[in-house]
Amino acid sequence: MELETIDVTTTIVPLLAQTHAASAAVRRLTDEQKKAVLYRLAETLVANTAQIVVENQKDLDRMDKADPKYDRLMLTEKRIADLAESIKDVANLTDPSGQVLLAKELGNGLKIKKVAVPMGVVGVIFEARPNVTVDVTALCIRSGNAVVLRGGSDAFDTNTYLVSLIHDVLREFDINTDCIRLLPTDRAFVKELLTAVRYVDLIIPRGSESLIQFVRKHSLVPTIETGAGVCHTYVEQTADLAKATEIVVNAKVSRPSVCNSLDTVLVDDVIAEEFLPTLIEGFTQWNVEVFADETAYKIFEEAGYSNLQLAEESDFGREFLDYKCSVKVVTGIDEALAHISQHSSRHSEAILSNNEAYCKQFIQEVDAAAVYTNASTRFTDGGQFGLGAEIGISTQKLHARGPFALEKLVTEKWIVEGDGQVRW
Repeated sequence: MELETIDVTTTIVPLLAQTHAASAAVRRLTDEQKKAVLYRLAETLVANTAQIVVENQKDLDRMDKADPKYDRLMLTEKRIADLAESIKDVANLTDPSGQVLLAKELGNGLKIKKVAVPMGVVGVIFEARPNVTVDVTALCIRSGNAVVLRGGSDAFDTNTYLVSLIHDVLREFDINTDCIRLLPTDRAFVKELLTAVRYVDLIIPRGSESLIQFVRKHSLVPTIETGAGVCHTYVEQTADLAKATEIVVNAKVSRPSVCNSLDTVLVDDVIAEEFLPTLIEGFTQWNVEVFADETAYKIFEEAGYSNLQLAEESDFGREFLDYKCSVKVVTGIDEALAHISQHSSRHSEAILSNNEAYCKQFIQEVDAAAVYTNASTRFTDGGQFGLGAEIGISTQKLHARGPFALEKLVTEKWIVEGDGQVRW
């Protein structure tokens, strides 16, 4: 594995300066060169699958299997193959940098263009998600950006090996490897990264709510939050209950450790006694622990579901990241909307209903990055939306919202061409 040649026992500023200088190497790449690099990276990942799994297992061995982060940390042969395919998907997307957004000539003869250009150096702070190392690298190379990766210690061996493979590919194309930088995991350096306004142009935190809040509090570098997901599904009384059952179970169990998984089920009181027992088969299969309000608790209890707790107020608005969810019975759409407004993290929210007026009201009134009617929230994903890989799901409103993908890794530059014009 490649080792740093700079002593980083006291500061990471020299590393950040090197990456800032190397960002020009990525900006200079042509469209075809970027595609070639990414296709080669995809091939390299697949060719080294066995060793990636070995390195990943070292990290997994240090983590409790009961930890919700365990699943996010794991890289299987299939997940590596999927990562390689996502790199190819990114390569096949249109490069957003260099696109002319506006062009005009003024009366004085000045020719003005507004052009999309790379951000520069993107800093990403993430936890036990080694897939982020690959996704972010692909997105930044395609859009002409350099990247500084600060992964968590939980994924140290996996991230180190993945970056060594990335550097091997960059060397094949005679590209300065400093443009993709993996920082030490020492937490003492995080604040230094967050204040490196001279060398880093954007910070993106991806992880727990505590990580996001820490970055928000301490960063002097502009930040885009990829927020925690507290996702609700509201089953309105006109819903197709067979479809609703499948959607709710899917949203909860298909991959509970990710941010677009279901956390809270809201059910109209008119259908609660009929609908809630239909969840038992699927929930039992996956051993889902239910935190139910008093009404829902009685219904589940009478139906024979035992993995049941009486919900506390703190169980609503809670991101479980596990085979757990809260359930609340509501008296119509207004109460459902009020509950979501109070507890949502503005990530992904869904209504299951055949009432078009209520679906329209839900779409208009729910303040979230993604709003669904009659579908699982698990689709909130850059790949699923046809955007290629993503850095995360942005829950804020400035610059980017929803899947933070290739199209948002650029800013704007004004180019003014003159022929001696002056202004007095």
